[in-house]
Amino acid sequence: MIDIAILREQPDLVRENIKKKFQDHKLELVDKALELDFSYREVLTEASNLRSERNKASKEIGALMRQGKRDEAEAIKAEITAIGNKIDDLEVLEKDYGTQLNDIMMKIPNFIDDSVPLGKDDNDNVEIKKYGEPLVPDFEIPYHTQIMEAVDGIDMDAAGKVAGQGFYYLMGDVARLHSGILSYARDFMIDRGFTYVIPPYMIRSSVVTGVMSFEEMDSMMYKIEGEDLYLIGTSEHSMIGKFIDTILEEEKLPYTYTSYSPCFRKEKGAHGIEERGVYRIHQFEKQEMIVVCKPEESKVWFEKLWQNTVDLFRSLDVPVRTLECCSGDLADLKNKSIDVEAWSPRQQKYFEVGSCSNLTDAQARRLNIRINGSEGKYFAHTLNNTCVAPPRMLIAFLENNLNSDGSINIPEALRPYMGNKEKIVPDKK
Repeated sequence: MIDIAILREQPDLVRENIKKKFQDHKLELVDKALELDFSYREVLTEASNLRSERNKASKEIGALMRQGKRDEAEAIKAEITAIGNKIDDLEVLEKDYGTQLNDIMMKIPNFIDDSVPLGKDDNDNVEIKKYGEPLVPDFEIPYHTQIMEAVDGIDMDAAGKVAGQGFYYLMGDVARLHSGILSYARDFMIDRGFTYVIPPYMIRSSVVTGVMSFEEMDSMMYKIEGEDLYLIGTSEHSMIGKFIDTILEEEKLPYTYTSYSPCFRKEKGAHGIEERGVYRIHQFEKQEMIVVCKPEESKVWFEKLWQNTVDLFRSLDVPVRTLECCSGDLADLKNKSIDVEAWSPRQQKYFEVGSCSNLTDAQARRLNIRINGSEGKYFAHTLNNTCVAPPRMLIAFLENNLNSDGSINIPEALRPYMGNKEKIVPDKK
């Protein structure tokens, strides 16, 4: 949500930002918001004037009664009653206008950073830098589920019978590798000064609408029937929600967290051959990074966050690259995003394994997260970034560590989490 003062004073700036995001269908929202804001403030002013008039009249009644002017006092009482009825009507209008205005403001996208490249969709994202040498071995790499099946590490057929498509059973060394990667990522981030958190896996609707756009909510979130609760799509949701309606002390900032959670997503429209297996699924686990900071610090933290992901993947010898997300690929609340993509030797291309985003004050305005500073209160900035999200990360790991005999190398950094095993060996039965 943007500052309504900017909408009032610089509506053309808001329109320009909407056009940069290729959301021309939202241009009409600017005029609607301005009309509603004018009506809302007009009603507020009229109601305030009537309250002053009522207070003044109330004081006159006492004086008239002391003077024995009962009839005049009764007439003023009648006027006060009429004024009260008008105020009641105005308060209904005030609530109605306020609700409509808030709904529209929630649909107007956040301002994008000046550095964001213009483009309609992810095809226009811009590569920034490659890290590590993307190698292609001299043997054919099977599909990732075949690699897992060879070591008796996955059962998707049984999962399909139990829960349907988009679910899986991970087993044996693959399940252990999955958990080991999460534990390694947790410790990696703790060593970088982040506080480890396990958050609630369900959140209320007031938090959902605070952390994401209505479009994202509809396409991602699972609603708990009969409850004001949603399953989280990422721990960012409940971690930012932790600060709802909170005034933070400036000297305690920034808050830096690394949070673990299972994640649940509808994944509407997830199709395509490369999205079979465990690439795009309804249930997965993730280690996340969250930062709540002062506005002037968010750009610095943004650079630190995505670099953490690059460093983690490189510590496991997985080649990655960073991509700058273009304007049309940014979700409405995002000011700037960088995706981290891992190299797939099988596909001989990179694929997304993490995304780092600066939301500036968009979430803070929706959730009323403010900072108490020396010169008054102001909205915080919030950022989030994927540390690792297995089992998708497993795809990159397995392909980049597969040997021609089907065995899987375990990098030294992960061995303590795998019982000091150096390899996962296929079942020879």
